[in-house]
Amino acid sequence: MRIIRNIFNLGFVSLELGILMICFCNVWVFGLTNGRTYTKISKIPPREVALVLGTSPKMRSGLSNPYFTKRMDAAALLYHHGKIKKIIVSGEKSKGYNEPAAMKNYLIYQEGVPEDIIVEDPKGFNTYKSILRCKDVYKKKNVIIVSQGYHNLRALFFARNNDMNALGFDAQDVTKPESFYRNQAREVLARVIAVVYFILGVSPD
Repeated sequence: MRIIRNIFNLGFVSLELGILMICFCNVWVFGLTNGRTYTKISKIPPREVALVLGTSPKMRSGLSNPYFTKRMDAAALLYHHGKIKKIIVSGEKSKGYNEPAAMKNYLIYQEGVPEDIIVEDPKGFNTYKSILRCKDVYKKKNVIIVSQGYHNLRALFFARNNDMNALGFDAQDVTKPESFYRNQAREVLARVIAVVYFILGVSPD
């Protein structure tokens, strides 16, 4: 009986520590990025470049991915309001799949953005790589990161920890319950991993 009680107590303590860890990491991310995300085009200060984080242009059903189209809308809005001069579209390119090309084509043909201001980054396999390549490969530190708000917080956390003068411009979120709550919950845990890697000095590749 005592063994069972000890196991139960250990499990309860572990659960408490896990919850505290999640809260601590998310508060850290929110604190570091506080005041650096914007939802209104009139409020965001100009920067040299917009870094648009990739996502699949299509859903499994074959329909357009609203997360994708909303990010393109936000990037185009920045350009047409004179907030940025260049756009880096960063995402995964693999056999039969090319996020940066899809983003570039959408911006040109659907949003009226000039082709010559768009740079494709085909090796943005995850958020951290997109941020790091923006700084190290394309030599851009004064950037506006474009993604949905829940994602921008972690992206800004990476950027700030890599000495980038970054802001976030939040694309309109997708409020369908089946995707909204799943993505929000996943991002809460992703922030924990980002903080742990940062503390340990490990690159989250």
